[in-house]
Amino acid sequence: MPEGHTVHRTARKLQRELGSQSLEVSSPQGRFTDAVLLDGQKLVKAEAWGKQMFLHFETGVVRIHLGIYGKWLFQKFEEDPAEPKGAVRLRMRGDRFVADLRGPTACELIEQDGVSAVLQRLGPDPLRNNAGDGERFIQNVQKSRRPIGQLLMDQGVLAGVGNVYRAEILFRNRQSPFTPGSQVRTEVLEVIWDDCVALMPLGVRTGIMLTRDGYLKGRPRLDERYYVYKREGQPCRECGTPVSLALMATRKLYWCQGCQK
Repeated sequence: MPEGHTVHRTARKLQRELGSQSLEVSSPQGRFTDAVLLDGQKLVKAEAWGKQMFLHFETGVVRIHLGIYGKWLFQKFEEDPAEPKGAVRLRMRGDRFVADLRGPTACELIEQDGVSAVLQRLGPDPLRNNAGDGERFIQNVQKSRRPIGQLLMDQGVLAGVGNVYRAEILFRNRQSPFTPGSQVRTEVLEVIWDDCVALMPLGVRTGIMLTRDGYLKGRPRLDERYYVYKREGQPCRECGTPVSLALMATRKLYWCQGCQK
């Protein structure tokens, strides 16, 4: 499932390539029946909050959540774009750019009140980092006895963080993923929030997740990017303990038992 930095990066691309244009909007597979209501309208703004994307048109907003299988495909064209391939839920065609959306968990037309209702259910987004967001994140964590490793994946606690950032940020701060949120010290949560705020914009700018100190300005190979993610059984880069793998709330959890106590 794409993490928040990917959704923000995609929203910026849609804004750059299709923003303020009157678009041809369609649903080639036919499942997004409200596409006809938007055909010919301008894309006023494309934005993201965590893993949710909102495409603001003149008379409504398309809410999109990619889920596990959702994917955007883009193409620039001179005369006519290629025909859509596969089950394209939403196609938006501008002057020289077309965006196809396939397989999202959600693609629905809502009003502004609906946007507000979605945002009320979401936790703070480190990529927005609005005033008071850090304090809100800390409060969300400390009022729960669920393990911190589970809370970081709860979009109502923290919007945008997925499995990769969860594993890496907990390791970077030497925090056990199994500690109940109510027992995690405030100063630790402050650093975790600051780490999210520092690392996730790098993913937006580069398109890849970089979490290892010393590699944050380069483009390392996939097997060099991470401390623990997808490195189960391999020695920890810091202490040599084999990296552990377990399931937490049905999602794979990677951590080092030597460093994260």
